[in-house]
Amino acid sequence: MNKINNVQVAEKFESYPPDIRKKLLELRTLILDTAYEINQTITVEESLKWGEPSFVVKGGSTIRIDWKKKNPEYYAVYFNCKTSLVSTFRVLYRDIFHFDGNRAIMLNINDSVPADALKHCISMALRYHHIKHLPMLDG
Repeated sequence: MNKINNVQVAEKFESYPPDIRKKLLELRTLILDTAYEINQTITVEESLKWGEPSFVVKGGSTIRIDWKKKNPEYYAVYFNCKTSLVSTFRVLYRDIFHFDGNRAIMLNINDSVPADALKHCISMALRYHHIKHLPMLDG
């Protein structure tokens, strides 16, 4: 797994309960692996935004991940609510994911992650500014 170089991000991951930390680190790996598959020379900027681990690449839209005590059965992948990303994901994957408005894919802590579908969503977010003009953001 790629080492977390940002101290604040590393501390945030350490603050999660161990079972949740494991799931969020798996999401982190999925995001980093997807970025690498898009372009092996891509640089992923990892930071904290709104207190949540955040990932962005040049030409992409920010992806954040988090778990909140107020909704302990779910952890989430957040996307910019001013984009058409989540509305596109809802059309493509309404039978697979739970959504929180136009900002997040909610993942139940007891379910396995539909990795291929989530990877497709992550890929669209990482390429967003290059594909936002396309129908269903797929290109």
